[in-house]
Amino acid sequence: MYTDDTVPSSTGSLHDTYVAALQHGLVELPESVRLVGVVRRPTRWFHGSVNENRPSLGPPESLLDEFGRERDDLKMAGLCDEGAHNAAWENVGFESRYREYLESKEPQAALETLSERLRAGEDVALVCFENTEKKRCHRTVLRDALSERV
Repeated sequence: MYTDDTVPSSTGSLHDTYVAALQHGLVELPESVRLVGVVRRPTRWFHGSVNENRPSLGPPESLLDEFGRERDDLKMAGLCDEGAHNAAWENVGFESRYREYLESKEPQAALETLSERLRAGEDVALVCFENTEKKRCHRTVLRDALSERV
């Protein structure tokens, strides 16, 4: 879990976590927190773990596809899951491409809605699939982008 202490205290708190942590009670969040999925391709069971999902805040399909191919190729070459994931992240320039995407038209309404909620004092937790203890994740990039906006 991450709480951004740089957000002024008059705003809501911004957290992030992954869905398995929610399902298995591995994370403590404020009772009032709004669980916001940021997944482009949610599974059916994902929806049961969050209050809402904002697919436009997930990485674009083309980036997900390119990343997935690169990760799979690296795994076939013998890298472990985490190693292949993180190497693919670097190889495709995931973070810079996702940040560029966040500046495009598609995610802007969702970004503004979440920014307004935080400014109004609502606690928000961004949720996706990756455990960031071992793997890079778009959720942390999104968290930083939202903190900058608020």
